[in-house]
Amino acid sequence: MLSREVVAFLVAYHQNKQLIGEKGLLPCKLYLQNVKKYFKGKINLDALSYAPTIIWFLDWSDMDSILDYISLLGLVISAFVLITGCANMVLMAVLWVLYLSLVNVGQIWYSFGWESQLLETGFLGMFLCPLWTLSRLPRSTPPSSIVIWGFRWLIFRIMLGAGLIKIRGDHCWRDLTCMNYHYETQPVPNPIAYFMHCSPGWFHQFETLFNHFIELVVPFFIFMGRRMCMVHGVLQILFQVLLIISGNLSFLNWLTIVPSIACFDDRSLAFLFSPRRGGVKDRVLQLQGSGEQPPPGLGCHIRRVVNISFGLLIAYLSVPVVINLLSSRQVMNTSFNPLRIVNTYGAFGSITKERTEVILQGTSSPDPNDPAAVWQEFDFKCKPGDLWRRPCFISPYHYRLDWLMWFAAFQTYEQNEWIIHLAGKLLAQEEEALSLIAMNPFAGKDPPRWIRGEHFKYKFSKPGGAHAAEGKWWIRKRIGPYFPPVNLQGLRKFYEDRNWPYPVRD
Repeated sequence: MLSREVVAFLVAYHQNKQLIGEKGLLPCKLYLQNVKKYFKGKINLDALSYAPTIIWFLDWSDMDSILDYISLLGLVISAFVLITGCANMVLMAVLWVLYLSLVNVGQIWYSFGWESQLLETGFLGMFLCPLWTLSRLPRSTPPSSIVIWGFRWLIFRIMLGAGLIKIRGDHCWRDLTCMNYHYETQPVPNPIAYFMHCSPGWFHQFETLFNHFIELVVPFFIFMGRRMCMVHGVLQILFQVLLIISGNLSFLNWLTIVPSIACFDDRSLAFLFSPRRGGVKDRVLQLQGSGEQPPPGLGCHIRRVVNISFGLLIAYLSVPVVINLLSSRQVMNTSFNPLRIVNTYGAFGSITKERTEVILQGTSSPDPNDPAAVWQEFDFKCKPGDLWRRPCFISPYHYRLDWLMWFAAFQTYEQNEWIIHLAGKLLAQEEEALSLIAMNPFAGKDPPRWIRGEHFKYKFSKPGGAHAAEGKWWIRKRIGPYFPPVNLQGLRKFYEDRNWPYPVRD
């Protein structure tokens, strides 16, 4: 879990200023001001409940620094816990509050299920740790069975929710054809997906059936005793490894492995630890063999009350989640409480059958309608664009802009106004925006005078085919314009109407 938090805070440090900073595509200061305005200009309980974040109590005069400090503090604490293997409730609570603060101002950039899943996993992780002690093996605070079952309940909901949303969603999950499309049309494919897409139809049908087995049948193994619970853990971890290999789904699948570990007990995990004398395994065996139990003190009684209260809280917050699971109108990746402690999950309830991409192009021509105008393409970090560029491996890292560009491609620019904001920043050649781009065709030249968005249909080239022989990973066909050519002067009113800072050439 901590390695995922390291990645999450690293992504935040690298990308938050460009996405939600002072000059970000969707500035979080403006978002908080609008929330405050909605609640009559006050930072009251309603505003805090709507957007729980410590940023409410900080000085907004330098929002970029605030975002950096939150990210860096989270990065340092999570790295410390990961490297030393030592944690306590205080450190875990700080990490949880820091990431909750970012998620609740992140707007669409933080609107995906793995954000809530990380917060729920982190909240559960707090109760695995001693209150103050920093020890890899705290003697007086063994993990509570209530917390272990909290993790098992989490993995049960994650997988069953994902399975039910598929069966109730796209018909291709029922006729076993979804995997014919998934590898090619997933948000950010990797090179393995390129070859998996070419598998025969019977293999794709088997994959779909196996997916249904893992998500709809295997979760119930948790409640069938120790051995079946461990079988569940093994199958879920292997399944997540397969998903990691075949796609770039951020840290989602890495994170989903964490609650699966709760399906194993000490005896089944002992082989992972060194048998050397004085090591963690040796000390655990000594504690278990001697039957040593520290005399119960006030702290133990308080801990017991806290664990029981924790279990009752999880049970209470699970009521709307269970109702949602049983509902024919199931929604996925939704929180029913502002702190995102217990959430609904799901993935790929519908599968896009064709891949479309928005390609941003710029020109130095004074007339964008001139047939002789030369339009040059901006390449993103990882999303498909250049037909000759190999799909990337980035998981568990995550490029938030690339991911949102996938959604924008099957919507309109009116539904994604931030893409016009991005176009303006590229016209001004703002460094913050350019840091989100892999290749700027105007680097070292005069800025473009116009930028437009073109809509293309993309398909994998066929391994061994003519396009692949030319070195192409993709082939594409133009659909039409996504948004018309725009220039900086023409965007001035667009920016003013949204209170966005007007782009300035660096």
